[in-house]
Amino acid sequence: MVNYFVLDNNVVRLESGVRHADIDKIIWVDLINPSGDEKQLVEKEFGIELFTKQEREEIESSSKYVETAEEIGINLNFLIQDGDNFTNEPVSFIIRNKKLITQRYHEYRSFAETYRKLTVIKPIDGDDVFLTILETRIDFDADLIETITDRISAISKEMSADQDPDRELLLKITALQESTIAIRENIIEKQRILSSMLKSKMFPKEDYENMRIMIKDVGSLLDHSSFNFERLEFLQNTFLGLVDIEQNRVIKIFTVVTVIFMPPTVIASAYGMNFTYMPELNKVWGYPFAIFLMILSSAMTLLFFRRKKWL
Repeated sequence: MVNYFVLDNNVVRLESGVRHADIDKIIWVDLINPSGDEKQLVEKEFGIELFTKQEREEIESSSKYVETAEEIGINLNFLIQDGDNFTNEPVSFIIRNKKLITQRYHEYRSFAETYRKLTVIKPIDGDDVFLTILETRIDFDADLIETITDRISAISKEMSADQDPDRELLLKITALQESTIAIRENIIEKQRILSSMLKSKMFPKEDYENMRIMIKDVGSLLDHSSFNFERLEFLQNTFLGLVDIEQNRVIKIFTVVTVIFMPPTVIASAYGMNFTYMPELNKVWGYPFAIFLMILSSAMTLLFFRRKKWL
């Protein structure tokens, strides 16, 4: 599907499907999961070459921003939330002759929000539209970080209330760490793109101040994501510390029980010897005496542990 946004008398109008409007009035062409024919039509009408699948998924930072004398090509990864996990999906931007051409294969809230903003901000060209999309996306990144922060706070409270943290809690912390890393990488990518845009001479001067503000916002988001990651590392270390304490407690109990039963075991072993002459062998009180010695040795060992405050 192809959506054309036409600027007519300072009003942005959306036209879908086959374009019939004046090409000079078009400021934004949004290709959503386009077919081969739709891509060829856009390439022919606007004199551009859309990014291939391999180019869009290129991970090299030098391939994310390409500028020539006539156009700027940008590949950005947009985060898609799948439950508690986030995946990156590439979105391509081409700015040529003050017109913006976007190519994407998923619906994004930032694009839907930009659609609604167009009637309010009244952009004059594709540059304004691109900056609006980028600004909106940064706002959504901030929302994602706030969501992660809320989940971290919830896990912290759960860990404080739970005296016996289980494996599920550690898995939640690990999942949040992965999500924080994905968000951080995504924000760093935007920071690089904005830095490259500031070096470009294709944008009007009034846009540079807006870019600087966005770079500051991105820097704040990076600081916040770093703080979240530090909190997650602290929670992970706390969890592992609690597990160690619990394991030590269990080992301590087993050690104490073993030591307490050692003296009775020695006594039982002594009276289990098959010697002919043993002092208590033929005595009536022999068996009760042996039992008494066993109980007394255990009690003395237990009392010794308590006086040493090992229990």
